[in-house]
Amino acid sequence: MTVRLVYETHATTTDNEDGIATGWLPGRLSDLGRRQALELGERRREDRLDTVFVSDLHRAVETARLAFPGGVPPIRQDVRLRECDYGVLNGRSAALVAARRTRHIDDPFPGGQSYRQVVAATSAFLRDLVAELDGASVLVIAHSANRWALEHLLTGKALPALLADPPPWQPGWHYTV
Repeated sequence: MTVRLVYETHATTTDNEDGIATGWLPGRLSDLGRRQALELGERRREDRLDTVFVSDLHRAVETARLAFPGGVPPIRQDVRLRECDYGVLNGRSAALVAARRTRHIDDPFPGGQSYRQVVAATSAFLRDLVAELDGASVLVIAHSANRWALEHLLTGKALPALLADPPPWQPGWHYTV
């Protein structure tokens, strides 16, 4: 049983531009982000996607709806694709959160969750995905923590290394699940 999975991060938000770590706050796309979302749709137009799965946080949903107007392919929200919950640090400086990332691999952010919890949620999502959509081609639009979780789960990269030195952004990552 296999699924072809393409992963994309949500488009740029006003928080991203202001150096804010949104976490579980909704966030909204900036003007640049809205253009990026349209570009994402164009970039994936020929991918023959069966479904788009998206985090239920507003910035990811907004990205998906702009990229695929009219819901083709169908867009399905999944809470398991949320960004890491930074707890009391949601909405605080991105530099502050980045400096503390490796402290919260197993220990949750105060009032939030750990990156290991994000990995567990992403793993559960992948199990259900393969069970439901064997042979499908899907796009996932989510957040940086989910990208690191996918890299850890599907390529075997060590989570501490991914959090200490995240791979640079690129227009999509391809996996076979």
